[in-house]
Amino acid sequence: MNTIQTYDSKTIFYHWTSAVLILGLWILGQSIDIFPKGPIRINARSVHIICGLILAILLVVRLGWRMQGGIKLPPSVPGLVGKSGVGVHYVLYLLVIFTILLGILAVWVRGDILFNVFQVSALDPTNKPLRKTVVEFHELCASSLLFLSLGHGLIAVWHHKIIKDEVLIRMWPGIRK
Repeated sequence: MNTIQTYDSKTIFYHWTSAVLILGLWILGQSIDIFPKGPIRINARSVHIICGLILAILLVVRLGWRMQGGIKLPPSVPGLVGKSGVGVHYVLYLLVIFTILLGILAVWVRGDILFNVFQVSALDPTNKPLRKTVVEFHELCASSLLFLSLGHGLIAVWHHKIIKDEVLIRMWPGIRK
């Protein structure tokens, strides 16, 4: 008899879709400047912005599902270690929120054109220090999010391979109790 406690399929889908979007957004964000100036870079930045908005929508849906319908499992490890794991999840959520908000603010402060079709007017086109600061904070949050997410994933693999418990299986697609 299988006694593994797993999250529901929607929670798992939202988790892994968020993970793929976050990784893809970070890679694209790090590589936008390698594209030549002009339409190609505008399109790359536009894809980054649209995917960021998709992540924002997904986050709202994910949090709504978590509050109203998603399976809530207890911490996988008891005591302080389990509580620190819960804390890391809250920090991950906060970093996603801050990164998204700073990305939206960066678009508004910088001003952007999406796919050479839709113009977002700059809040203050002459204020380059503000633009630089907002973009740098967005990058800092995004990198912090990525590295904490990678650590989160490595700890899940460590639980699976070294401790040999069922932590990774709780969020793995296709496995049901």
